[in-house]
Amino acid sequence: MIKFGTGGWRAIIGDDFTRANICLLAKAMADKMKAEQVAERGMVIGYDRRFLSKETVKWTCEVLAAEGICCHFVNRSVPTPLIMYHVMRHGYPYGMMVTASHNPALYNGIKVFTAGGRDADETQTGDIERYIEQVKPQEIRRIEYEEAVKQGMVREFYPMNEYVDEIIDKINMKAIKEAHLRVALDPMYGVSETALGTILISGRCDLSVIHQEHDTLFGGKMPAPAADRLGILQNFVVDKEYDLGIATDGDADRLGVIDDKGRYLHPNDILVLLYYYLLKYKKWKGPVVRNLSTTHRLDAIAEKYGEICYEVPVGFKFISAKMAETGAILGGESSGGLTVAGHINGKDGVYAASLLVEMLAVTGKKLSELMGLLEKECGARFMEERSYRFSEQKKAELKKRIFEDQELPPMEDYEIERVSYMDGCKIYLANGGWVSIRFSGTEPLLRVFCEMPLKTEAEELCRRFEACFGLENIF
Repeated sequence: MIKFGTGGWRAIIGDDFTRANICLLAKAMADKMKAEQVAERGMVIGYDRRFLSKETVKWTCEVLAAEGICCHFVNRSVPTPLIMYHVMRHGYPYGMMVTASHNPALYNGIKVFTAGGRDADETQTGDIERYIEQVKPQEIRRIEYEEAVKQGMVREFYPMNEYVDEIIDKINMKAIKEAHLRVALDPMYGVSETALGTILISGRCDLSVIHQEHDTLFGGKMPAPAADRLGILQNFVVDKEYDLGIATDGDADRLGVIDDKGRYLHPNDILVLLYYYLLKYKKWKGPVVRNLSTTHRLDAIAEKYGEICYEVPVGFKFISAKMAETGAILGGESSGGLTVAGHINGKDGVYAASLLVEMLAVTGKKLSELMGLLEKECGARFMEERSYRFSEQKKAELKKRIFEDQELPPMEDYEIERVSYMDGCKIYLANGGWVSIRFSGTEPLLRVFCEMPLKTEAEELCRRFEACFGLENIF
């Protein structure tokens, strides 16, 4: 009943996300920590603004405390990257964050972080699932939360200043202060306002914030900073003549950006812009890491500056691991998450947004201008993304046809260089384009991504997959 995907364990509240399952996971984590002889070092736990998030932390603390594990509880809603930073900075063996990130409001979940503040990889999550299978519900013990606090087994604290100061120390605040930028922030009813607002105001930015109130329904929309959910921010930027608009997802580890013309910048654009900025303006040297559903324009920029772009499966744990292995200076994914060398070992929308503001201040250019320069550097490519729902019967059929039978739609008019099944199915074309199809690791969806020199080509290839496999686009 508890299965980890690419972004932790996520489930529908009241269905699989229940107090019983939460306590089951907590007991499994306690057993794992004891077996690894790290229980005495304790656990860092935080939460976001979702329904039952704070209660989930308390239920988890009650079980861990009964097992003799001290819980360091960040007692206000905070960004996920803050928890990752604290685990890394203070050498904890594990951390947990109660969040379902950008999923719809009826979901909640738990992310597990390992030593160094890294997302738990497949080996770790596999171990956790095995420990869960061994737990007998009748053996789960609890200490009432208030009693655990009295006994010192739960220690409430709020390390926001340390996290914010870490980011301020890493960005060019002098340049930001001198630029007098006007920034609009949309936390999407999530948790980025305190951290990002503090950084931007410290940089003397003229800051306005929308959708900052606590709303567990996220205004009736998914808290994902995608183009179709940022119309209000786009209008705000244009009407008030802001230099840029920044949106973050529910737990602030991803971001979306609106430029000075009111245009939505795809996360792929942000990744390429920041890599370009790090290489050309900050004079950093090093490769870049992307997942297989992310733009190959990163490859073009890397080649132009004598660097390498590495491709990994979907899941930020793979990006973090490859960055550590190769010394890459940037890693990211087309869903809006990215990380920069020298910060945490995972994605951070707050730091990414701060670096983006620094880029505008240092270059003295508008985002629209920088996008124009970028197109000259690496050429134009167009990404088409589509998502599809399916029945369990349809899922079994799709898995067999795509991954076992390795069936492809008609593509005689394109020269195929190779086909990879590293994570789903990805077709690499001789013209530099590509198309991938895979099942989501965070939602019951099938996703198709296609990047081509022409937008019409990307749309046409998606339609071929739809026709071939009987798919119906839901977005």
